[in-house]
Amino acid sequence: MAFRFVPGRATRRAATGAARILRATAKANAAAARRTGALMRQGSETLRTEEPEHRPLGRLIEVDGVRVHAIVRGRGRPVVLIHGNGTMAEDFVICGLVEQLAKSYRVIAIDRPGFGHTERPRHWVWTAQAQARLIGHVLRELNVERPVVVGHSWGTIVSLALAIHESVDLRGLVLLSGYYYPGRRADVALIAPLAVPGLGDAARALVPGAVGRAMAPQVFRHVFKPQPVPARFTARFPVALSLSATQSRASAEDTASMNAAVALMQSRYAALRLPVAILSGDADAVVDPAEQSCRLHAEVAGSTLTLLPGQGHMIHYAAKARIVRAVDAQMALTGRTLAWRSR
Repeated sequence: MAFRFVPGRATRRAATGAARILRATAKANAAAARRTGALMRQGSETLRTEEPEHRPLGRLIEVDGVRVHAIVRGRGRPVVLIHGNGTMAEDFVICGLVEQLAKSYRVIAIDRPGFGHTERPRHWVWTAQAQARLIGHVLRELNVERPVVVGHSWGTIVSLALAIHESVDLRGLVLLSGYYYPGRRADVALIAPLAVPGLGDAARALVPGAVGRAMAPQVFRHVFKPQPVPARFTARFPVALSLSATQSRASAEDTASMNAAVALMQSRYAALRLPVAILSGDADAVVDPAEQSCRLHAEVAGSTLTLLPGQGHMIHYAAKARIVRAVDAQMALTGRTLAWRSR
């Protein structure tokens, strides 16, 4: 027998009162954030904190009713770059990977839905498969054929979804610092409430922007650990844009859904029929390479595994040459390589 909870009058009153408090507190915190931000701008800053209308480096494309931002550089066979959670396509420009690859290839770095300058409409549930479908349509719009897809962190999940679920002929995958199997993660449990529609919006509104900016350096030190945060990242990464309401929502939703995303795909890994290069730092403080990269390598026949000694999560900063070599190796392979697709 199923029971349905029907809230009483007292419960409804309490909920209404709580909602009013949330709204009032959000307004007060927003005002405080504006005052704090003004004071911060008057003093010295260690991170770039321009407003979220930071100009896009690439072009805006309308695909499936969604405005998508893509940075396109170079000429030749295509390489597609898919970024991780909390960042954006511009990260690949800042680290220099776009410039290095563009010497030999046509490079397309795409902002995933809700990140950077790409929209994230609320009427869609942005699963990894939905994101892969949108990127596949972007590639078709840009006349991209048989690319090597390079994914970093959460971007590896979308890259695998592109190979497994979408009718896109890929030349190969280069997976960096990836997450491939569900596990117990404190960040997922902590951030899950922020991904709930309505509740998450209210909760995020309670956190002044100044708090996010103040916490950013600590977050950056963690993801780059044990390497120091590069000076070019500190000087150029658009922190304010990464903390915008849309990107904060996207980050929360993607964090909360990543275990489900990889759980739905892991049974398909062994059937992949395309070159897969797996690279990870053996000192990654964000994703355990033994539990993730080494396990994927054992499951995907013909894959290559490169563990970078002493490297952390952001290997596209410290190991660009190794990544470029992995792309070169896949481009050098002869014969037609097709991704296995679900029927």
